[in-house]
Amino acid sequence: MECNHNCESCSASCAEREAESLLAPQNANSNIKKVIGIVSGKGGVGKSLVTALSAVISARRGYQTAILDADLTGPSIPKMFGIKKKAQGSELGILPEVSKTGIKIMSLNLLLENESDPVIWRGPVIAGTVKQFWTDVVWEDVDFMFVDMPPGTGDVPLTVFQSLPVDGIIVVASPQELVGMIVEKAVKMAGMMNIPILGIVENMSYVKCPDCGKEIKIFGDSHIDSVAMEYHLPLLGRIPVEPKLAAASDAGMIELFEGDWIDAIGNKLDEMMA
Repeated sequence: MECNHNCESCSASCAEREAESLLAPQNANSNIKKVIGIVSGKGGVGKSLVTALSAVISARRGYQTAILDADLTGPSIPKMFGIKKKAQGSELGILPEVSKTGIKIMSLNLLLENESDPVIWRGPVIAGTVKQFWTDVVWEDVDFMFVDMPPGTGDVPLTVFQSLPVDGIIVVASPQELVGMIVEKAVKMAGMMNIPILGIVENMSYVKCPDCGKEIKIFGDSHIDSVAMEYHLPLLGRIPVEPKLAAASDAGMIELFEGDWIDAIGNKLDEMMA
């Protein structure tokens, strides 16, 4: 009744107050349909590996696929795909590099003079660069974009969740007891940002004996099933410690990987595009 239509000086909640969207616009020459973030509450669990494998599965199923490497201080995606050429630009914006099977990739390592140069930047600068990867890169038509997130819940994950229209996240964890806390952090952040969780992937689940084929749980018994049940999340797969997979990553040949460990991610992609 006494509204002066000046929301900046008013703390009341009313129907006329509209939340300001923080979503950044895509590059004018981009058409990205679905964005999936690969996250974890801690580092060293294999987010980049899961990102790469998910993108390869997506491409194998016929989808136009891209990777936005948001882990600026530890970018490893170009190496896994064997990309050494630096990204180029045009009057339209920055052009992503393209892998052997057609996966579009943008990473800070594609812009640095030397890929081993450290990125000694403060959080806001890093977050701003990630945002530019969305607004300034000419992605063109993309069915699925996978975003390789840095660990934790700091500036960069927050920027991605607020600036990009993320359709869902995949949580990566390892078998240790810490998994409960790691997943809980990711679940709570996703809930606060109103982003659905597509499921959990457990990395380093076991190593298979080359002689007898027995699965050896080098990190002890897995807790992933109980954690997935506790948070009502689908388990999308378990990735073993596989020397051939590590060798393919180091050689830049991840697109040649063989294994059905996370085929459920491909099924989830089909559901999202149905």
